[in-house]
Amino acid sequence: MAAADAKSNLTATDEELLQYYRDMLLIRRFEERAGQLYGMGHIGGFCHLYIGQEAVVVGMEAVKQDGDQTITGYRDHGHMLACGMDAKGVMAELTGREGGYSKGKGGSMHMFSKEKEFYGGHGIVGASVPLGVGLGFANRYRDENKVSLTYFGDGASNQGQVFEAMNMAQLWKLPVIFIIENNQYAMGTSVKRSHSDTHLYRRGAAFGIPGMEVDGMDVLAVREAGRQAVEHARNGEGPYVLEMKTYRYRGHSMSDPAKYRTREEVDDVREHNDPIKRCEKRLSDNGFKDEEKLKEIDKEIKAIVKEAADFALESPEPEPKELYTDILASAQ
Repeated sequence: MAAADAKSNLTATDEELLQYYRDMLLIRRFEERAGQLYGMGHIGGFCHLYIGQEAVVVGMEAVKQDGDQTITGYRDHGHMLACGMDAKGVMAELTGREGGYSKGKGGSMHMFSKEKEFYGGHGIVGASVPLGVGLGFANRYRDENKVSLTYFGDGASNQGQVFEAMNMAQLWKLPVIFIIENNQYAMGTSVKRSHSDTHLYRRGAAFGIPGMEVDGMDVLAVREAGRQAVEHARNGEGPYVLEMKTYRYRGHSMSDPAKYRTREEVDDVREHNDPIKRCEKRLSDNGFKDEEKLKEIDKEIKAIVKEAADFALESPEPEPKELYTDILASAQ
């Protein structure tokens, strides 16, 4: 399938668009603040920001049902916020404080929430894929009407474990959506230089898994493609591949100067294809004229992000004894 297949219903109410606008803006402002805290030395280690890709996870979140699971790689803060995890707990984890979701021991790449059915955050490239298939297997084994949303990047799509997991998912018709967030550059090499087939939605073709290319900068295109894929999986027809054509504005991580692309290229995407601006334009095209409402949302988001940053910086670091908790096994 091509991207046009996801454009059958790109309409939404003002209420829906305002919610998508709010959710994307929360991710954008949170990530901007996280970048500032990293530059100030409050966040250590690796930190991969989601700025520019917000429409992907917000659009997919719109088609989830209670109990559906989310799992992803290490560019994961946006996924946490989209599935309802508290911004304070996420930011506190980024700064390594005990108020964080993993008590300050997981950092940017390793956060979980059983309550929100968020299963990480995984630092190993491609590791989310077989784990996501495992979630799908559990759903089938327990006869639960749940779907596993399994995210990974264009770079990870070349991993052998991805193809092994896809084969298993299709063999057993598991309810898994493989969501490739194709932000064009992986760690720093363009898709055109690293993939013999740049149409990543065809990654499952060898196993008979249907796929679709989606405009990942349009929250409604994502929502509609996600709706089709989730319906397919939930109805017992097996897995589905969605290639989200998106773009990250920042480097691969905070330590990446991104010299493999031009500033003009990034500015052009920001100016003409930004997911938040496109959502705002849809509101305008709908006839929405309440500028004060948008200002209220902006003010609300700024307050949430400030509260999260303050909480993170004020929360104490974990006690040394925490090193010995949450361990599955240890040598005697």
